[in-house]
Amino acid sequence: MPTQIEILEEAIKAAITRAIAAGALSGNAPDSIKLDRPKDRDHGDYASSIALQLAKPAGMNPREVAQIIADHLRGVADISTVDIAGPGFINITLNRASQAVLVQTIVSAGDDYGKGIALAGVKINLEFISANPTGPLHLGHTRWAAVGDALGRVLSAAGAQVTREFYINDRGNQMDLFGQSVEAVALGNDVPENGYQGEYIKDLAQEVVAQNAGIKDLLGNDRFIAFREAAYTLQLKDQQRVLETFNTHFDVWFSERSLHDQGAVEHGMEKLRAKGHVFDVDGAVWLRTTDYGDDKDRVMTKSDGSLTYFASDTAYYINKRERGFDICIYMLGADHHGYIGRLKATAACAGDDPEYNVEVLIGQLVKIMEGGEEVKLSKRAGTIITLEELVEKVGVDAARYTLIRYPVDTPMVMDIDVLKRNTNENPVYYVQYAHARIAAVLRNAQELGASLELKNFDPAQLIHDRENELLAALAEFPRIVASAAEFREPHRIARYLEELAGTYHGFYNDCRVLPMGEEKLTALHTARLLLCTATKQVVKNGLDLLGVGAPERM
Repeated sequence: MPTQIEILEEAIKAAITRAIAAGALSGNAPDSIKLDRPKDRDHGDYASSIALQLAKPAGMNPREVAQIIADHLRGVADISTVDIAGPGFINITLNRASQAVLVQTIVSAGDDYGKGIALAGVKINLEFISANPTGPLHLGHTRWAAVGDALGRVLSAAGAQVTREFYINDRGNQMDLFGQSVEAVALGNDVPENGYQGEYIKDLAQEVVAQNAGIKDLLGNDRFIAFREAAYTLQLKDQQRVLETFNTHFDVWFSERSLHDQGAVEHGMEKLRAKGHVFDVDGAVWLRTTDYGDDKDRVMTKSDGSLTYFASDTAYYINKRERGFDICIYMLGADHHGYIGRLKATAACAGDDPEYNVEVLIGQLVKIMEGGEEVKLSKRAGTIITLEELVEKVGVDAARYTLIRYPVDTPMVMDIDVLKRNTNENPVYYVQYAHARIAAVLRNAQELGASLELKNFDPAQLIHDRENELLAALAEFPRIVASAAEFREPHRIARYLEELAGTYHGFYNDCRVLPMGEEKLTALHTARLLLCTATKQVVKNGLDLLGVGAPERM
């Protein structure tokens, strides 16, 4: 079902087409019309600068073009007034009743309101955590766990086919140190230099021994490998458990080892060599990434025959593309800026469009404050605070919402004390309270015998300015979702919900929703209750996109 904005955009295009057909305008009708919400509602419900765009091709003054379009818009159903402002802006005010029909659209669409088709048919691989299975997920992973999951939901809402992928860094020296550390603790020996510390290593050692009878009786390398692999399995399982409790789901857990075990690394090199971008120098194999803007060429195989991490990176990208993904989104940490150039150059070497097929999002650091001091140490890991410990402090909803509501390219501070308060100072509480408040109103309405069926809805009842403001805010939701998907910025959803909650509270304070005393239910009460129902639905839909609960009671 088209939104109100889409209907209005089509009406403007039709008006321009009529004006061209009548000879009042020359040129062609635009493919799309951009509408904005004026900050000052006295300037109408929507504004368009299309006249400024059409003026030069038409050889006319923008205000003249605006006037011609306005003349062809007058008389269009649902439009109340059309005014010209400034150099040629077209301000449009809709009939109040036509705006209120939005309530029916939202209630009928339910959970689907806000979804679109902008990315329909696009297959996206969203890799938003890449971690070693050598310890608990830390705070850096936590930000991506929240933001990445929300971005996946937003991209899906825009129509994309999204595969959420976790890249397991299960190869290399860190895995060996991890295995040696667990083995040493289990045998009562000192952990090797640069090995892994923390209470979790002791827990893993105990669990490995408990689940693998006789493992301590093995000798040499057999015992080390047995400890490493058993500890790997347990730690990965723990990471999966923690992420599921954080409402973060992955479709694919991709093992770096598998690239090497299945010959994908060699396959990737040969594919790039066939494209003419691989060269050999002194026994080493290189990819000529400088041809595509990288600051230096990259080694894939060293002269001693050992593979570099970059060899895995190139193989992994090619593997993704061969799995049929159109766009590969990488969400990386603050210290990975260098990956942007090399990943885009790799895509170009593979014959892809680096500006379309590859996107790299860099997330900045998170600082945790509690009691006025920064929290740095983890009781369990011995290092930076873990995802699980953060959730224990503030809960899943508060942690997710707060991590998502800030742009990822800026550092952020989470104040534990604020997130524990049930006050408007706490943004997640503020939004969730709006949902719970509406739910309470609707429960009270049912107790009074109100019927909230759409057949009883009279849109002409909603003429108050506060009602108009709330309807305008609800109408924006599909566009907010679309822009969040387009710009890969799920924080737009959170900020919208906060504004919507404020708009709802203003409406509720100024517009009596339920009858007082012996007053009977009227058509106005019913219309306002259904407006509340629509608002509750939009708040829920927005919170769902963030993976945050929408409580009925608080």
